[in-house]
Amino acid sequence: MADRLPAPRHAREMTGTLPPDLAALVQRDEPVILRGYAADWPLVRAGRISGHAAADYLLRFDRGRPVTGYVGEAAIRGRFHYDETATALNFKSQTLPLRDLLARLLDGADGEGEAPAHYMGSTDLDAYLPGFRDENDLVPSDGLFARHPPLASIWIGNRTIASAHYDMANNAAICAVGRRRFTLFPPDQIANLYPGPLAPTPGGQVVSMVDFARPDLDRYPRFGDAMAEAVVAELEPGDLLVYPALWWHHVEALETFNVLVNYWWNTAPAYLDTPMDTVMHAMLSLRDRPAAEKRAWCAIFDHYVFGDPEAVVAHLPPASHGPLAPLDEAMARRLRAYLLQRLNR
Repeated sequence: MADRLPAPRHAREMTGTLPPDLAALVQRDEPVILRGYAADWPLVRAGRISGHAAADYLLRFDRGRPVTGYVGEAAIRGRFHYDETATALNFKSQTLPLRDLLARLLDGADGEGEAPAHYMGSTDLDAYLPGFRDENDLVPSDGLFARHPPLASIWIGNRTIASAHYDMANNAAICAVGRRRFTLFPPDQIANLYPGPLAPTPGGQVVSMVDFARPDLDRYPRFGDAMAEAVVAELEPGDLLVYPALWWHHVEALETFNVLVNYWWNTAPAYLDTPMDTVMHAMLSLRDRPAAEKRAWCAIFDHYVFGDPEAVVAHLPPASHGPLAPLDEAMARRLRAYLLQRLNR
């Protein structure tokens, strides 16, 4: 089936190790690779020696705080996803010392045949490996992280797959050890990626139901349309990939031992609610209304939410703007209180 799909285009590439202007890269609204940006990180250098050297380096910063690991049988082929019912997951989670997780990965790295899939997802670097960022860090040239502190995370595993999903933050991802392949899609491809259930989810976000390695095009016929818009990024140790919030990404770790470090950031004010709450409320209030009413509400949303905010109030005296004025923290609190009162009626 996969040979019937359009070939994705390759992500735009840049070279050089100067600190990047992340804000400018995200404004391109496309994935961009900075080849070799982190080639001189101590972790990257250790990984070029061996997986054991990389693990030893990471353990220098370990303070014994247990991490959450995930394990799936060899039969899942590294694809952390659902069982056949799509009501339960095809893997299990466990809490264990980082040292034990690394030992399991390294014990299986030289084995023959198929191995269980082991994976440690997004784990806060500052909380679990304090001091790591003193020697290995991403510092944008534009001071972006000083204004908008990121969540810096580490991911460790063997040959595993994070099924296509989106995040609500911009992402700068550094392939530190091993190799990784990202297949990315613009946000407008959501329907062609066949999102799964809202809950449970393998990692907190809705994921595509399509098995990219064995796509069932009879069941998911529009997946080919998504692949026609796809961008692939093949990452070697030290490469940095930057892409905007809400882009779907399917991530494959390609070696028996892989480490990725990433930085999530968003420039929206902290007092804004998550838009997914709006989606859930819209399901409650709009989705099942008559089609004509929904078309009318689309026009209302376009006017008040997605249109020019200045045009909305241009004909009104400033004193009457209320929630139509630019949102600040005080108005956000008032709107939240109003909504809570309405929802609790």
